[in-house]
Amino acid sequence: MAPPKPIRLRRSTLGDDVYDTLRALILEHSMQPGDRVNIDALARELDVSPTPVREALARLEADGLVRKRPLVGYTVSPLLTRAEFTHMFELRLLLECAAARWAAERASPEHREAIAAEAATSIAPEGDDPDGWRWHAAFTTHDARFHNLIAEASGNPLLRDGLDRLHVHLHLHRRYFPYAQAGTTGEEHQRVAAAIQAGRPDDAEEAMREHLTRARERQLPAFD
Repeated sequence: MAPPKPIRLRRSTLGDDVYDTLRALILEHSMQPGDRVNIDALARELDVSPTPVREALARLEADGLVRKRPLVGYTVSPLLTRAEFTHMFELRLLLECAAARWAAERASPEHREAIAAEAATSIAPEGDDPDGWRWHAAFTTHDARFHNLIAEASGNPLLRDGLDRLHVHLHLHRRYFPYAQAGTTGEEHQRVAAAIQAGRPDDAEEAMREHLTRARERQLPAFD
């Protein structure tokens, strides 16, 4: 008797789509920090059953973007306090300086080129964007992509995943950070990228440390 044929299951993307949608709503502050999450209302709005919404919220809780409280349910995580922000940058200085050093040592030629190309990218304001919101969002995306590329190039998947979770909390705050010195940020990115592309670990680590230290100084006034 022939063995039964294996059942081939098709992986549904519905849960991923709901997760990505809710994550974007939180990071862009359509769902505000501290807001209570109404599962049934979200399910109706997204035209899905409550099950994928609950599954997405469980993943977002693991990311630190929502919190679950007894008798209350899910709420969007609050913004970091000034002390928490400082602690986060202390950790970034440890991890991202190491990532830059390892990227300079280990990165493939393709990764080095990608990092250099991202650092050279210029985000210009648009004429039909008077409040600068679209430019702000584009600059935020560019900045996150630059740091993510370096984490990938470090060759350490655990470090990359840790930084990805860490950057989520930073991203929640980006709407409030001043970007008047975006040109300075770009120059700092280029120094980091040049050291990585040239394979100079000491210079890459020092350039990243200088960049993060200055970024922290630029962003702290948002807490005043």
